[in-house]
Amino acid sequence: MATLSPFAALLPKPDLASRICELPYDVMSSEEARAMAAGNPLSFLRVSKPEIDLASGVDLYSPAVYAKGRENLTALIRDGALVRDTQPCFYLYRQVMGTHAQVGLVAAASCQEYLDGVIKKHELTRVDKEDDRVRHIETLDAQTGPVFLTYRAQAAVDAFVQRAIQGAPYADFTAPDGVRHTSWRVAGAADIAFLTQTFAGIPNLYIADGHHRSAAAGRVFQARRGAGGSAGFLTVIFPHNQMQILPYNRVLKDLHGRSPAALLTELGRLFEVRAGGAAKPAGKNAVSLYLDGTWYGLTFKAALAATADPIEGLDVTLLQRHVLAPLFGIDDPRTSKRIHFVGGIRGTAELEKLVESGEYACAFSMYPTSIQDLMSIADAGGIMPPKSTWFEPKLRDAMFSLML
Repeated sequence: MATLSPFAALLPKPDLASRICELPYDVMSSEEARAMAAGNPLSFLRVSKPEIDLASGVDLYSPAVYAKGRENLTALIRDGALVRDTQPCFYLYRQVMGTHAQVGLVAAASCQEYLDGVIKKHELTRVDKEDDRVRHIETLDAQTGPVFLTYRAQAAVDAFVQRAIQGAPYADFTAPDGVRHTSWRVAGAADIAFLTQTFAGIPNLYIADGHHRSAAAGRVFQARRGAGGSAGFLTVIFPHNQMQILPYNRVLKDLHGRSPAALLTELGRLFEVRAGGAAKPAGKNAVSLYLDGTWYGLTFKAALAATADPIEGLDVTLLQRHVLAPLFGIDDPRTSKRIHFVGGIRGTAELEKLVESGEYACAFSMYPTSIQDLMSIADAGGIMPPKSTWFEPKLRDAMFSLML
């Protein structure tokens, strides 16, 4: 069962939401965050990446950084820019990006169910990144970055959501990147009971994005033994059929001693190769290669792609196992300095730009991993290869915060 709880969220004042709410802390560098927050004292980046208010070059994990985040959060509350809701509620959060729209339920999910595996993960986490989020939560006494969850869609929930979003929103704004963000409160006792009971019948939730945030929340829950608000963690939960996954592309520093012609010859043993192919592959088991000013369409030969194992059948796995490791010597893409990952939101023009700059030798444009593959792998207890998925649009920090 999926145990969800309403909570009294810390919310942005509606007319200030566009100035307060920001992209997640982990999709930008400190320098990018400093530039984004320039001239805006209300920017939530001063809470989620508080080093931007300290001297350049400061140790990102120093106590002063976390203390500055708490100071800035306290100031936003004191000045009325962030307001605590008057009662525990669920919330709805709609994002519209171009022609894509998705509506998620905002709730406190159970940390115990995360630890027990009811809430399933598909990525490994790093202790240092967990430690960072633990210190952030503990110092602020709040969870300010939501975890992005999904579940197998339920018609009854879909119908409820469509009715609920006909009402007046709490906050509604369009961010500088063109994504529209709208929120609603779900405060009625009957509505809260319906959502609580319906999700209690859903066997599993799945982490789409936010593995380090959920792991950190679980550690705080254990340390505090569930005291205060620590029993739950801040989530936005979307039905699986509304999820938008973009590719996570690869660019390589060099050809590992080969000429472009020699590389294409070797790739011909693994793929059906077509010069002048599209920059975006048309489907699963297909990859596009940008090399020497030309796009090539690569389709894995049937014998290589034939597997019933959901992890082995992923295009990112096939590329790593048959191309990146044996041909390029990249045995561990997590640590290799010869590979760089580019989120699909940047488009294939970014891949061409990187290669044409001379800094990189070639680029692989991937087909997006499906949400069905993600859930199947999580159900089997598997771990996906690094940089397998890029979810868009990103959840905005400060739309909702969970005070502990």
